Amino acid sequence: AVERRSTIIDVTRKDGRTGPLVFVKVLHELRCNGAADAALVEFHDIVYRGARQPGDVEPPPVRAAEGAPWQREIVPDDVLLFRYSALTFNGHRIHYDRKYVTEVEGYPGLIVHGPLIATLLMDLLRRNMPEADVASFRFKAVRPTFDLHPFRVSGQRDGNTIKLWAQDHEDWLTMDAIATLKG
Repeated sequence: AVERRSTIIDVTRKDGRTGPLVFVKVLHELRCNGAADAALVEFHDIVYRGARQPGDVEPPPVRAAEGAPWQREIVPDDVLLFRYSALTFNGHRIHYDRKYVTEVEGYPGLIVHGPLIATLLMDLLRRNMPEADVASFRFKAVRPTFDLHPFRVSGQRDGNTIKLWAQDHEDWLTMDAIATLKG
């Protein structure tokens, strides 16, 4: 049995170049079989911003690094996204309701979950270094990934640091991550 306890640690409002922003820090603790100590601790930093307005300018995309020794192509589909939504209790329709996401939210397709991409990045590390003992993992979504095309997860080792990233079908960086190994 696994218990997840989530606690809002901090809420901060700031003004950014795109308007007001609200930063929410949430602590997630997962415990197995009633254990007193958490088996996994996650700090989740969430940024909320207002809806885009006509005339808003998006920052230019960044090209993903080339030539990574570790690469894997992922073909997202609505079944994968629906199942991940169910697994994580994520009821947001942008991940599984194509009509809603395209007609109401105005996106071109279903949005691949950021945590799913992060999970796939960690899976890439495990596939290439099955004995790795990971001390920490940080990731940042920088651009949405849609289910309309395959995307790629990539990585490379640099000592005790593993650089990981995801890119869309046009080679734009969509997620940037760092895993640090123990020792």
